[in-house]
Amino acid sequence: MEGLWNGPPDLDGRVADEHWIEVESGVSIRVLVWNEEGVEPDSGTVVMVPGWGSLFEGWRPLVTDWVKSRHLIYIETREKASSKFDRRISKDDFSIERHSKDIVAVLEALDVDQGNIDWYSSSLGSTLLIDAFEKGDLDGRSSVLLAPNPDFRFPLWSRMIIYSPLPMVAFRKMVGFVAWVVNRRTKEEGQKVRYRRALLAQDVQRMLLSARWNLGYSLPGDLSKIEVPCAVMTAASDTLHDFDKVERIADSIPDCRMIKVPSNQYAHEPDVLSEIGDFHSSLT
Repeated sequence: MEGLWNGPPDLDGRVADEHWIEVESGVSIRVLVWNEEGVEPDSGTVVMVPGWGSLFEGWRPLVTDWVKSRHLIYIETREKASSKFDRRISKDDFSIERHSKDIVAVLEALDVDQGNIDWYSSSLGSTLLIDAFEKGDLDGRSSVLLAPNPDFRFPLWSRMIIYSPLPMVAFRKMVGFVAWVVNRRTKEEGQKVRYRRALLAQDVQRMLLSARWNLGYSLPGDLSKIEVPCAVMTAASDTLHDFDKVERIADSIPDCRMIKVPSNQYAHEPDVLSEIGDFHSSLT
């Protein structure tokens, strides 16, 4: 049976292979794989790394269409409720470097050639890929980076909550309030629905520790070592990701293309495959 954080999604008869891959001792993350028969083997592999706390349900429309023509791997990073920890956790378990190492471990476990990967990522997923590309920890044939964060400068009200010395039970009771505030700050209707649903489905302790680590992070100022052909995708209507900051990231990556889409929600729908396909075609 398919749940929010477990169960192989059935996309019009195309059922994912669901894995929990051990990325370090005592830690496993959920990975969904579609290897459909009839897909051209030379087309490479799409690897998706969604954003902070993102639910697969928000990506279902896009993935349903994409797996008809591409092999696809969907990776849920460790801050999500689907991951499994057999030990106590700390905020250092959710560093950008740790996320990157997890991605490397998944690719090794699935025997995926990084040179044949077309990446598609969002928010935190985009940030960790940029960081890993710059450091040479990950490679790829192409990368479309939706709404990357150069830093995680949460508003004052949320920082006060994140650093509050409250017991965990109190944090859990505040999730509804946080979802309400995010809903008020979000312009796009589809984005409101996705964020509220995701926030209410989280493992609160993991998200809290992840947020505490993220607050101290920022992308390197120099991204000139990135060799993966990149496109940064953004929408002016996305009020949760600073448009000017996203543009500056694109300007910092060598030969990076800027793709402006009608909305963040559009980037979760099958229509965005047109823009992605155009970018891929421009590289051949």
